[in-house]
Amino acid sequence: MRRQPQPAPESANEPNVSPCPGFGLGRKAFAELLGTAALLCAVVGSGIMAQRLAGGDGASALLANSLATMFALYVLIEALGPVSGAHLNPVVSSVLLLRRELPLRDFAVYVPAQLVGAVLGAWLANAMFDLSVFQLSTSVHTGMGQWLSEFVATAGLVVVILRAPPGKLAVLAACYIGAGIWFTASSSFANPAGVLGRMLTDTYTGIAPSSAIPFVLAQLSGMAAGLSVNRVFR
Repeated sequence: MRRQPQPAPESANEPNVSPCPGFGLGRKAFAELLGTAALLCAVVGSGIMAQRLAGGDGASALLANSLATMFALYVLIEALGPVSGAHLNPVVSSVLLLRRELPLRDFAVYVPAQLVGAVLGAWLANAMFDLSVFQLSTSVHTGMGQWLSEFVATAGLVVVILRAPPGKLAVLAACYIGAGIWFTASSSFANPAGVLGRMLTDTYTGIAPSSAIPFVLAQLSGMAAGLSVNRVFR
């Protein structure tokens, strides 16, 4: 997700979200795997901890989960951005591929790394809290409100990433996701890899496999909308 002061093909004024060319593809892929795993571990783990400590207070649990997610995302973008760009999200990689800012070869490696990382992160969170590592969520998220929320969350994230001034992407993206957890009915997944990881934990942040495909379709639609909005502001 890290934005570099390099002109994008569509506009001489828009900085590019791109990895450092000094790192090989293997190291970039490892950074994406590690970063996505850490992000999912933070999301799932903080959800488990929040639910255990909140004593049934849903607002307190959501506040704790949103703050942990926001802080983790900020740190990961800052730490791994210089290596891979810290996409941590197939939507982000897809946006850059469509804008010709990410080579197809890199995209074909980044997305599998993100998906594997999401799985490992969810499993790690389960294990840290002495839960069964291998499990599936039974938490159903369905309905027009949920799908619209994912559309809005993803569209907004794409606009933030593409419009953030150089050097401010980490804090803006983290703050947007933290806010989105509160203002969307779906709690702002906005990440297909996140959907996959959260399918694998039957805890506070989980999502049932039956709910996954509509969520991902809504996210992809939101990605297209975010790209369109960005073109208006070019």
